[in-house]
Amino acid sequence: MLSAPQACHLLANDADSVGPGSDHPAIVVDLADASPDDARTLTSVLGAAPCVTIAHADRPRWPPPDGFDVVVSPSSEVDRPWVTATPGPVIDGVTRNPVASLTLVQLLRSTGGQHWRAALTAESFAYSMLQSGPEYRSWLASRATPDIPSSEAQPAVTVDRAGEHLMITLDRPRVHNAYNAAMRDALVEVLELARLDSTVTEVVLNGAGPSFSSGGDLTEFGTVADPATGHVIRTRRNAAAALFAVQDRTTAMIHGATFGAGIELAACCGRVIASSDVRMRLPEVSMGLIPGAGGTVSIPHRIGRERTAWLGLSDEEIGASVAQAWGLVDEIG
Repeated sequence: MLSAPQACHLLANDADSVGPGSDHPAIVVDLADASPDDARTLTSVLGAAPCVTIAHADRPRWPPPDGFDVVVSPSSEVDRPWVTATPGPVIDGVTRNPVASLTLVQLLRSTGGQHWRAALTAESFAYSMLQSGPEYRSWLASRATPDIPSSEAQPAVTVDRAGEHLMITLDRPRVHNAYNAAMRDALVEVLELARLDSTVTEVVLNGAGPSFSSGGDLTEFGTVADPATGHVIRTRRNAAAALFAVQDRTTAMIHGATFGAGIELAACCGRVIASSDVRMRLPEVSMGLIPGAGGTVSIPHRIGRERTAWLGLSDEEIGASVAQAWGLVDEIG
């Protein structure tokens, strides 16, 4: 752990000694004795840091200097952007996959002020790049060969309209509504119809079975012909973009496992109502990737980039009460 003056000197004069390929893919900075001058200097160097930057304080006295990727404290009495946690889980995640980790925080640093369309395009570029990287290839090689399910007779998404209300249900309960290409394409199609039909005043997105969505369907990982083609597909058929387009009249009803793409898409909705049993994670960095279903745009919009980075880098799980306190969900019911 570095003091604030040590971190300032390191990032200003010896930045090549940190980041992927070094022994220090992340740095932790103790803000206990940071002065206002230290804070100003840190703000000037953090944005270009070639590593993940973590601020730590036992008892935060003021908001952290702008620019840290993650800010943690053991104190339970902290406000945004602080997370009540230790640096350990983030450091472990960054150490396992330093390239994906740095890519995530660099993307979050750079897209905060962009329109959601531009930010989603940037997310897709970064995701595609990582699909060619060694960390993702290592993850693919390490996992057991997935069982490819036979074709499903039931649609991946079912739709029910009652007057002005449209109910969209993720309908693959046997696999906890794992998000696959068929589900993505069906969502894009029905949401485009909702966008064009002004008589639809309320759209509700929910999930059948025990989970809202367990995230991306792992049986499809590694099956796209090449990353460039994957980028084209994501930008042309993007369910997050389709949800943002009708955000003001859309509510997500989430429950059970709401992982990866599940919480990324739900966070695109104007309102999120969670059951008390909801569990949320962003596991993509642990696979050598970043959230790729809109999560680097939708989740920071709700909870800020620092807490988004903490979720992605630590792969820790949060429940309904924390999600509501952070603003990731609007109501527990």
